[in-house]
Amino acid sequence: MHITMKKITKDQFVALLNEVGVSDAQKQRLHALFEERHPEAHQSFLEFLGLPAPAIQGIRVQSRKS
Repeated sequence: MHITMKKITKDQFVALLNEVGVSDAQKQRLHALFEERHPEAHQSFLEFLGLPAPAIQGIRVQSRKS
């Protein structure tokens, strides 16, 4: 069974996180944990948000440093 998900943009997702009170530090921690525990899924999620490859690479590199 294959499920097709509707797209959400990075800006829409970040706005949602901001509305529920997620701080920038918490967002950075989320990326770090996502990269540490599920690196392939992190890549896929960033692609799903429509980020360009250089931005994804930067986020993933920074996430490994956190």
